[in-house]
Amino acid sequence: DVQLVESGGGSVQVGGSLRLSCVASGDTIGRYCMGWFRQIPDKEREGVAGIESDGSTSYADSVKGRFTISQDAENMVFLQTNSLEPEDSAMYYCAAGAPDGATWYDRNEWKYWGQGTQVTVS
Repeated sequence: DVQLVESGGGSVQVGGSLRLSCVASGDTIGRYCMGWFRQIPDKEREGVAGIESDGSTSYADSVKGRFTISQDAENMVFLQTNSLEPEDSAMYYCAAGAPDGATWYDRNEWKYWGQGTQVTVS
């Protein structure tokens, strides 16, 4: 099993930046796809970015050019968020366990989830 803990959320002004972090424990994350999702109340959880075990990345159209997903060689995955907009306000969740080549933005592909970190842009 993999346990995921997110951090780095907060309140930021429009145009600002945040760097979200996710620490994984219990297994080596290099074996898995990793991803970031976000959710606002009464809406479905939506895929923001994914990174496969070979380092290839994918992004939602709404964040392309503004957000960057990365991971280190150990057990952390990051989401650098720039040029934040009010529409980016949401609870952000780290995800792990989707197979390479999966439909990364489909939340049903993912096996492990963190508890989330709140991002508020105003």
